Amino acid sequence: MTYPSHIRLSLSGPRFIVATAMLSLIFWGASAQAQEQEQESGKDKDHIVIGIGAGYAPAYQGSDKYRVLPVPVIDVAWGPFFANLQNGVGINAIDTDHITIGASVTVMQGYRSKDAPDGIGKLSFGAGGRGFVNLKAAGFVATIGATKGFAGSTKGLIADASLSYPITVSPRLTLVPTIGTTWADKKHNDRFYGVNSKQSFASGLPQFRPGSGFNDASFMLSAQYRLTDRISLGAAGGATTLLGKVQDSPIVFHKTQPLGFLSIAYRFGR
Repeated sequence: MTYPSHIRLSLSGPRFIVATAMLSLIFWGASAQAQEQEQESGKDKDHIVIGIGAGYAPAYQGSDKYRVLPVPVIDVAWGPFFANLQNGVGINAIDTDHITIGASVTVMQGYRSKDAPDGIGKLSFGAGGRGFVNLKAAGFVATIGATKGFAGSTKGLIADASLSYPITVSPRLTLVPTIGTTWADKKHNDRFYGVNSKQSFASGLPQFRPGSGFNDASFMLSAQYRLTDRISLGAAGGATTLLGKVQDSPIVFHKTQPLGFLSIAYRFGR
């Protein structure tokens, strides 16, 4: 049995398509558990999972506006190649029962001008190079990763860490609680949460530069229900809370915010 990576993807860092970085958290633990289940059952790990979902989340972390967005479900694994919502598109250089090490290209979050306070303007979505390590032991799944932007967005560095513990409730139902956090460098935080002199003049907000530091802590609970061997329903919900200096940004209206995700997906292959 397996289920798609969309029930999992940072803790508010970079992620795939327009699903906000926060929605990423939803997906981490479940996907790693899916790999474990495939290994234990002896099935080929190669698979293609596609589907559709809907996410509810702030327009950006700290925003006073929420959005409901369609989110595609994509989880492809073919030999060392992968494409999913968690890590983007890339290659697993090492992939064993207990450790996975990979590299990829993924999307980094931005925000629209109409979602930010008047005068702040937009922050374009961008692309980043990502490296990550998944460790699996004693039923726990730990993930450590970092993404460096090279196009659009802030072009800064975001590091993330998460810990999940998948729980098999029944042959059809699996729950995955996940905790996580992110850290970002000065370039990212000052661009994402900062207010420069030009923005201050246009918006009337005070100038602000948070510098580097831990950005948030998050808790998510995801669930996957297997309708058939190929069709799965997914749901996830939780909250993120901002940490450190970024929570004092003039563009932050809410430090702690809820988010959620629903999906249905179909698995091709074995």
